[in-house]
Amino acid sequence: MGQVIPLMVTPAARRLAVSHAVETFGVSQRRACTIIQADRSSIRYRQRRPDDAALRARLRELAAVRRRFGYRRLHVLLMREGVTVNHKKLRRLYGEERLQVRRRSGRKRALGTRSPMTIPQGANQRWSLDFLSDTLTDGRRFRILAIVDDFTRECLCLTADTSLSGLRVIRELETVIAWRRQPAMCVSDNGTELTGMAILRWCQDRSIQWHYIAPGKPQQNAFIESFNGRLRDELLNETLFMTITEARSMLARWKHDYNTSRPHSGLGWQTPSEFANHSAPCKQRPSGAALYEGCAPMAVASTTNIGSDQAKTLAILG
Repeated sequence: MGQVIPLMVTPAARRLAVSHAVETFGVSQRRACTIIQADRSSIRYRQRRPDDAALRARLRELAAVRRRFGYRRLHVLLMREGVTVNHKKLRRLYGEERLQVRRRSGRKRALGTRSPMTIPQGANQRWSLDFLSDTLTDGRRFRILAIVDDFTRECLCLTADTSLSGLRVIRELETVIAWRRQPAMCVSDNGTELTGMAILRWCQDRSIQWHYIAPGKPQQNAFIESFNGRLRDELLNETLFMTITEARSMLARWKHDYNTSRPHSGLGWQTPSEFANHSAPCKQRPSGAALYEGCAPMAVASTTNIGSDQAKTLAILG
């Protein structure tokens, strides 16, 4: 063995090196220990530590129930159950089982419904909510609340304002429910407007489930994210808004066109209104004028349509 083997540090590493030398080069264990500078008694040592499977299992059970307890408190609980174990040994087992209490980070979030969501089989079974933002020509920012029925893909609400609080969201939801019926579930992200006490109390009073997607997982709210992409690509990025009133007017017209004239690839190239009427028409559905208006006030003077050669095609000003 002309090659020099580096000095090992831990007994386990030395045992592994001695075993490798004996098997690979055919030397005796005594010779391998001399080369590696390892004690033969340490190499021949066999662990006599008990299995502790029952103790580990009980420790995991207690840690699952008491998630914010450290090993000291868990040690007290075990002692109350008659389990006698050294606190240093318990700390070692606690670390090997990876039961350390994680430090909390970020703000407290509402959990809502965390069970897997089922695919909606009819209208009003699940609504998705989200916010978009845009700017006026003078640089002022405004926000848009979008609500979509995940089954029919209908846009139920497009409300624009400089500020949209949780109470304003409830007001818009109540307006939609008044003409469409109550949904079984609402899905949203973890925005502060949607996780406040106002929304939680409203859900409890209305007996509506509210599902919050996992933070950083917008794909869990794919229907509204797809809708947001279409809205931003077809209207927001193509239009300059002078005032918030003009933005409300254009959003209401685009919403009406999206529901009644724009073919949807996910619905077999039907419009959302056609698909809703053919599959499961909603009760208390009003006339087209009520669907067109929405909750926000409309502009007094309408914008002139340009470049449209079809009666049902809505021309969006750029």
